Amino acid sequence: MSKYGMVIDLDRCNGCNACVIACKVEHNTANGIHFTKILEREVGTYPNANRQFVPVLCNHCEDAPCVEVCPTKASYSREKDGIVLVDWDKCIGCGACVLACPYDQRFQVKDESTGFLGSLVDFIKADTKRAPSGVIAKCDFCYHRVDEGRAPACVETCPTDARMFGLVDEALRTETDKEFPALDRVVSRNNAFSLLPDKNTRPNVYYIG
Repeated sequence: MSKYGMVIDLDRCNGCNACVIACKVEHNTANGIHFTKILEREVGTYPNANRQFVPVLCNHCEDAPCVEVCPTKASYSREKDGIVLVDWDKCIGCGACVLACPYDQRFQVKDESTGFLGSLVDFIKADTKRAPSGVIAKCDFCYHRVDEGRAPACVETCPTDARMFGLVDEALRTETDKEFPALDRVVSRNNAFSLLPDKNTRPNVYYIG
């Protein structure tokens, strides 16, 4: 049973990409790999045109197709909270999960380099393990922070509070969850929706606004 999820308020997102950079720094992701990114498009017509921003990331689905197809069981959902992870020691980099993910949110690491803007010097966050070459990497809801009662880096960094991380159901709350809000009320009150509902993956990332 999934326990944690995220709600993203599209009315608050201004496309600043602070979440993208915070995520990249937090996870030492290789060049060209972003566990979260901002899709954008123009809406309306002149003079009433505007831009719409849609942050995307792994949806940590309850019925995750990436987990089902993994031949080595490297992709799995944590039993205690439903966060979908990849065990790099078991991952053989076959790419089956990449093809199975309907949200296009899994990435094969081909180069471990983490230098910014073409820098020859790698940026390495000392307390975070870097995905080795040849494996599949993805958003992990910053589980190492969650286990300490802290929100994911993208949530903590967002200057407009467009992201909210918490419990998908208040009934699942335990003593260790005291730092996280209940999202079920936010979801129901704001008619939240998820991406690609026809895929029946039961995602735990919701959008409002």
